[in-house]
This record gives sequence, structure tokens and C-alpha cells, in this order.
Amino acid sequence: QVQLVNSGGGLVQAGGSLRLSCAASGSIFSFNVMGWYRQAPGKQRELVATITSGGSTNYADSVKGRFTISRDNAKNTVYLQMNSLKPEDTAVYYCRLQQSQYTYWGQGTQVTVSS
Repeated sequence: QVQLVNSGGGLVQAGGSLRLSCAASGSIFSFNVMGWYRQAPGKQRELVATITSGGSTNYADSVKGRFTISRDNAKNTVYLQMNSLKPEDTAVYYCRLQQSQYTYWGQGTQVTVSS
């Protein structure tokens, strides 16, 4: 079993920055993909960014150049540095870990960007 615990998030003005963290514990495979997804009210959950255990990254076009995903494999922790935040970034952000055929989700953390 795997548990994901999010931290970070909150309220920030447009143009500001926030950092999210997600720590995984339990049976973690050496190869996995960790990532961040978000869901705004009335919208479907969407990809924000992913990173493999080897360090390969993928970003949604809407966050490229503003958000940076990184990870510490020794701590099984993934980070999302969010800069130049916009009101449209307001959403609940979820951490996800995928390994083999298994997918795990964190509890979600609210990010609110005021204009």
C-alpha cells in the first residue's frame, strides 16, 4: 500500500508563488512516475506536470515556463514550484504516483489565486 501526503498550497495574489510538496510512503517501486493534477470547480481533473524517477518531465502547455516539477528520490517526495500564478490556476491540486499498473492519489490541496 502507498500513502501520499500533500503540503503547501493556500491563497496568493496573482503574480505570486507557491510551492507544493507530496511525500510518498509505503511500498515504492524503483521506477515510478509522480505528478501533479488539478481540478477547478465545474471542470475535469487535468494534468499539470509529471516527472519520472529518472527525472524526465512533462508539462501542460498552460504552465510551461511558470511551474517547475522536481523530486527527491531518497525521500520519495515530489515538488511543484509555481511562479507567476494566475487566477486561472485556482484549483484543488492532487499528487499522483503511478508504478506498474497501480495508481495512487493524494488528498488534494487548495490553491487560490486572487486577481
